[in-house]
Amino acid sequence: MNWEPVIGLEIHVHLKTRTKMFCRCEVAYFDPPNTHTCPVCLALPGALPVLNRQAVEWTILLGHALGCRIPERAIFHRKNYFYPDNPKGYQISQYDEPLCVDGSFVVPGAGADHVVGIERAHLEEDAAKTIHVGGAEGRIHGADRSLVDFNRAGTPLVEIVTRPDIRSPAEAKAFLQLLRQTVVELGISDAEMEKGSLRFDVNVSVRPEGSDELRTRTELKNMNSFNFAAKGIEREVRRQVEIWESGGEVEQETLHFDPGNESAAPLRSKEEAQDYRYFPEPDLVPLEPSRELVESLHGDLRELPSARIRRLETDVGFALAEGLVTNGRDKLYSRIPGERPAVANVVMNELAALGLDPAAVDAEEVGKVIERRSEIPRAAFTEALAASASPGFSAETYLAEAAIADVGELDPVIDRILAANTQQVEAYRGGKEGLLGFFVGQVMKETGGKANAKVVNERLREKLRA
Repeated sequence: MNWEPVIGLEIHVHLKTRTKMFCRCEVAYFDPPNTHTCPVCLALPGALPVLNRQAVEWTILLGHALGCRIPERAIFHRKNYFYPDNPKGYQISQYDEPLCVDGSFVVPGAGADHVVGIERAHLEEDAAKTIHVGGAEGRIHGADRSLVDFNRAGTPLVEIVTRPDIRSPAEAKAFLQLLRQTVVELGISDAEMEKGSLRFDVNVSVRPEGSDELRTRTELKNMNSFNFAAKGIEREVRRQVEIWESGGEVEQETLHFDPGNESAAPLRSKEEAQDYRYFPEPDLVPLEPSRELVESLHGDLRELPSARIRRLETDVGFALAEGLVTNGRDKLYSRIPGERPAVANVVMNELAALGLDPAAVDAEEVGKVIERRSEIPRAAFTEALAASASPGFSAETYLAEAAIADVGELDPVIDRILAANTQQVEAYRGGKEGLLGFFVGQVMKETGGKANAKVVNERLREKLRA
């Protein structure tokens, strides 16, 4: 039997408001533990929540980007659970009347778009941060003890819940990468997984290919890497298929994926809505955003990353267009004049590897260097790119270094290299034309990177055809 993965995602995004969701404590990361707290976020008796207006507006803006409908009314609920990171014994969240519902998010693919349904995007407060001490790499399993830092308690958090429309680990990774870029460009979050401002849970089940049934699912909790998410899904799909094919039943539970060992230890049985005993938050009035505000926020949307991928695909192909946009480098690419695929390759490879601030790169001068890259030594080209974000950068400084283009000077070098690598020569002539790059590299090495790459390629092809 062929099996089909059924994948849904729950993405948690910290909003970068100045203060927390229901109090005036500063939202801060990496400060000493428990230094940004007050009676509200510590749940002291008599403390009452006050809503953060900016968080509400940013959630509506995100809802527009996700293609959601913004209802006329939304309410907050109490989500009841007992855990050390939750001092109130409940979390203020949203349940059946959230701010954003019924959306669709377009993920461009090679040849066709993949549309992922958005069940809802709701606003809530984050829990405190539990730090597991001792054991294996700070994970709960094997830890000696756990400490709680309440600096994070009350941070505005949007949870985006997709429908189970994703069918492979690769699709899940592409969705998450594009969603992260969208959130960053909206200016509502830095979405940095390293500091926890972007986290996601993955719900996985499998079913016979062609079926429309939804079998028992498991949840991979608190993933913070696109690659780990893909690995975790692959591992969980294999595990579930083995269970079903051996005549067993998959249990509904929450798992903690360990990417180092590619294992997933059970944390607890998977909760359902009734386990949280939701009821309306009595200390907050319903939200009724005006239609004027909703329309105004919709007007603030710029061209979304998914649309830019399709627009750039015409010039540079899908793979380069997707890479430029999801890595946030397409704006630099658009500023640099020149032949489009060549510019895109340089931006995605050489410039990206240098880690330069894209906004600081002198696009006009870099365009001149890229246009004449074959006329200068490789070393000069690399140095020019490295200096392209420096004040006063000028392409002429590097273009003045002429590459060796004299055939009379290059031919003896090429002949020596071909004579010293007879096996590679025979392999190339036997059809392995990818070896041309090996020969070019050898010529560049012997000339100290000063050979004209275009001339070297032409001479090598002529001699290898002989």
